[in-house]
Amino acid sequence: MSERIVLAYSGGLDTSVAIGWIAEATGAEVIAVAVDVGQGGESLETIRQRALDCGAVEAYVADARDEFAAEYCMPALQANALYMDSYPLVSALSRPVIVKHLVAAARQFGATTVSHGCTGKGNDQVRFEVGIQTLGPDLKCIAPVRDLALTRDKAIAFAEEKSLPIVTTKKNPFSIDANVWGRAVETGFLEDIWNGPTPDVYEYTSDPASGIAADEVVITFKEGVPVAIDGEPVTPLQAIEEMNRRAGAQGIGRIDIVEDRLVGIKSREIYEAPGAMALMAAHRELENVTVEREQARFKKTVGQRWTELVYDGQWFSPLKNSLDAFITDTQKYVSGDIRMDLHAGRATVTGRRSESSLYDFNLATYDTGDTFDQSMARGFIELFGMSSKVASGRDQRLAEGK
Repeated sequence: MSERIVLAYSGGLDTSVAIGWIAEATGAEVIAVAVDVGQGGESLETIRQRALDCGAVEAYVADARDEFAAEYCMPALQANALYMDSYPLVSALSRPVIVKHLVAAARQFGATTVSHGCTGKGNDQVRFEVGIQTLGPDLKCIAPVRDLALTRDKAIAFAEEKSLPIVTTKKNPFSIDANVWGRAVETGFLEDIWNGPTPDVYEYTSDPASGIAADEVVITFKEGVPVAIDGEPVTPLQAIEEMNRRAGAQGIGRIDIVEDRLVGIKSREIYEAPGAMALMAAHRELENVTVEREQARFKKTVGQRWTELVYDGQWFSPLKNSLDAFITDTQKYVSGDIRMDLHAGRATVTGRRSESSLYDFNLATYDTGDTFDQSMARGFIELFGMSSKVASGRDQRLAEGK
């Protein structure tokens, strides 16, 4: 049997051309692997048939939407994962689930190599290849755009020469990556960081200034995972999809940042993540109510490191697995309801309730019924400031002795 190469396949021009391009460059048979993580568009069967029509010897397709939402997006929500305090890891989260299916296909079809469509200057090449070498250390990796000189003009010429069944060869002004957790847009005129985004950049969100009435929503969590919206039970996927719809209608979740890429360059990125950002705002507030102060402070450090690891393609690393255990433990009491107003680009928390709340009304109130013993405050302050007081006295004493 000829050598076989598994190709991460989207159904678009570049990966469709890559099937024949790889075959001609290497002499190997190509197995196309398409993974649905909620990016929308064509059906998996349509994509599967196109791969076969473009020369793939096999086509492996997987509906991974529920898997992606439950096993990848929910841990990110529990970690409050925002890279550079802004980016909810839209693309970074989808890569490990795609890698998992690429390696599974390689095993199923006897492939020795896995191929992806990334360039040599992006983050995703690292995420794919680190993940592949971790789950399949015996597998090799190639990237047609990076390693086999497949440029877009060559792809168009190859598609026309071979009469490949590709609907369009028109270049989109943007590079777009989408899944149920969000949408990433870059390149084109956005590369000039002085240029503001135009309305055609956005698809998941409406104009925040559209003037539609506020939308009140109640999100119910169980151990850090949304389980109901306005009292109706939801799966993780349904929760994200519903909040994408409702928060997106209010223009929530638009992000425009200059991002520090893993490869050492800065890149201007536009993201839309209405469901992710609204759910994260609700989750953070429920943590404020239910997670003990010192645990919450340390969790921010852990969450930031978790976010960096995932951004850097280290989903399957030992450290990330260890941090998972800590984060999961912190979510033990993160159960309850958060009420929010979605309006004009903002998700504003207006109410919270939880049976595991650490908020004690009788301790917090300033009215009659206050159970806080204020006489303890004077001694607490004296002890709390003792080390600084002693150090300051030393400084003054030594300064006077000069």
